[in-house]
Amino acid sequence: MPNTNDRVGWIGTGRMGYAMVERLLDAKVPVSVWNRTRSKAEPLQGKGAVIADKASDVANNDIVFCIVASAPDLEAVCLGENGLLSGATRPSIVVDLSTIGMDQSAALREKLAAKGVSFISCPVSGNGKVVAAGLLSAVLSGPEAACKKAMPYLNHIAPRGVSYAGEGDLARVCKVAHNVMLGVMIQGLCETALLAEKAGVPRHAYLDFLNNSVLGSMFTRYKSSALVNLDWTPTFTSALLRKDLDLGLGMARSMNVAMPIASATREMVQSHIGVAGSEQDFAGLLQTLAAFSGMQLVSENKVVPTGLELPAGGKS
Repeated sequence: MPNTNDRVGWIGTGRMGYAMVERLLDAKVPVSVWNRTRSKAEPLQGKGAVIADKASDVANNDIVFCIVASAPDLEAVCLGENGLLSGATRPSIVVDLSTIGMDQSAALREKLAAKGVSFISCPVSGNGKVVAAGLLSAVLSGPEAACKKAMPYLNHIAPRGVSYAGEGDLARVCKVAHNVMLGVMIQGLCETALLAEKAGVPRHAYLDFLNNSVLGSMFTRYKSSALVNLDWTPTFTSALLRKDLDLGLGMARSMNVAMPIASATREMVQSHIGVAGSEQDFAGLLQTLAAFSGMQLVSENKVVPTGLELPAGGKS
């Protein structure tokens, strides 16, 4: 169980962050929350959170968790005007759950260390629905003592599993590699679903078969409903997938690792963004691939289990 004597702060209540804070509040952990758009955080007040006016207002906590969209956003909320470390009061540990590059993370780690703050890299795997279902997983790296102090809280946020990768920013390597795999998987899932459909197999039938085979996974199951019903409500945007593919390919170039499939996927994602824009869910790649294949898709209007359904009356 978390040590509720620790004071916990939180920065960032987007789709992921909001659900994570809910899990901490459900575990009776007092949390002080700041979000750039205050209105997005305010509903958490009714669940027991304290809503802060500035990022610097959560600096009096022992541990502060951050989840934001990019490295510049993270540096701004930590070191910018009215940022977390802009005053004399500072947390002892900052845990970053965002997906950023290793070089960016290492530079920020050095700046925080100069101010006496331990920095933990802790990227996560999932989306808001995955968090709510209790199926999020995480990987962390950084000073071992600080990681042990943060681990009980992370076990509530990501009860499926929290892996310790070691010192420094090794967790970033794991997450970038994970998201490159995500891109390759959605590409393959879309291509094969279209192949089956053009031959006459409904998407829901092909995906049902796939999900019940050895190739089925939590990922293929929870994306099946979107692919069957053409629902591109964003859980992870095409822009974010492109960013992570670029991060992975940049790492590969620096270490002379061949990634031809990831490279081809990145260019397909870029083509998709040119056609459909960058802010819909990345699974919308299906429609762009269909257009390239001379296919006009329609929703199959099927109820497809995602594997993320919550038990009646509560959270997992």
